[in-house]
Amino acid sequence: MKSWKQIAIGFMCLVVLIGVTACGGQPLSTREKGTLGGVGIGAATGAIIGAAVGSPGAGAAIGGALGGVGGFAVGNSMQNREQQQAQTQAQIAQQQRQLERQHLEIQRLRAQQEAS
Repeated sequence: MKSWKQIAIGFMCLVVLIGVTACGGQPLSTREKGTLGGVGIGAATGAIIGAAVGSPGAGAAIGGALGGVGGFAVGNSMQNREQQQAQTQAQIAQQQRQLERQHLEIQRLRAQQEAS
């Protein structure tokens, strides 16, 4: 039962870590969410595998570290994609405003030409 007790303690530490991070005042970025998710999944998986070989603490630490690296990579990629999409949307909105201004200018010029 000691191995399950260590797993439970490790899981509680992870929950506390996520709670403290989430209460930092600002919402988590996609990169941070990916990293925390990777750490959590890696630590849980590592603890389970470590428990099978008699060392759940070491398994959780190794799994958490590897999961954190993988989670960071995935979260970073997702955040970069989100930023690119936001830039593209801003450019589209700017072009739509420009088209609307040009459309109004064309209408004004037509009305002016018809009045002449």
